[in-house]
Amino acid sequence: MGGVSTTAPAAAGRDLPHPARTEIRLEAVLHALSDPMRLQIVRELAAERDELTCSHFDLPVTKSTSTHHFRVLREAGVVRQCYRGTAKMNGLRREDLDDLFPGLLDSLLAAAARQAARLGG
Repeated sequence: MGGVSTTAPAAAGRDLPHPARTEIRLEAVLHALSDPMRLQIVRELAAERDELTCSHFDLPVTKSTSTHHFRVLREAGVVRQCYRGTAKMNGLRREDLDDLFPGLLDSLLAAAARQAARLGG
């Protein structure tokens, strides 16, 4: 058992590993959301309520650091990534997170919005 589930089949070698819903751990989710850049990604995904490409996000970091942030979010079970053609699409795993940790995501997003307003960002 264990292992990871993947999204719908993509081109050979382009499937990305994701934890199954039952494998998502609270500690991993909280760690992933503890970084300001990753929290910004999640806030934007939550606001759009749709999948977004990696290039949509205007992060003040290098491409390799941006890739790292998306990988941490994916491996924690916060986002689901899949390829559509050459674009890597990112979607918030809201249903999984809400089922496992009711109210957690909404509380964190609300707290992040209050903090951003307080700090002017």
